[in-house]
Amino acid sequence: MAHFIKLDENNIVVDGFVIHNNELKDNENNEQEILGIKFCVKLFGEGNYKQTSFNTFGGEHKLGGTPFRKNYASIGFTYDESKDAFIAPKPYDSWTLNENTCIWDPPVAYPNNELGYIWNEDTTSWDAV
Repeated sequence: MAHFIKLDENNIVVDGFVIHNNELKDNENNEQEILGIKFCVKLFGEGNYKQTSFNTFGGEHKLGGTPFRKNYASIGFTYDESKDAFIAPKPYDSWTLNENTCIWDPPVAYPNNELGYIWNEDTTSWDAV
């Protein structure tokens, strides 16, 4: 199945769709994003549609395939045209965008132990839970 999203005028993801891969195939049986976009327009009306990869996170394909647009897009994500990437909303003011993965990084790495933690923006540290 192919995953497509619809963007608003600010390149924010406002909707998502799953369509059959056959809708992307040309006469030579090659998948093309533009055919999926045309199908979305036909089904859902005019708009700015993009394909997203369910198996891509942080610029890596979970199944070893070719990563696509850095991250699987969800509603609220932003499409950055210059990076050709989907970026989640910034979770905290202190976090910075990793330009390679297009994932937000905390200023302090998550502790590497068996405990669970939540981010404390006031202290910019991880609190054990």
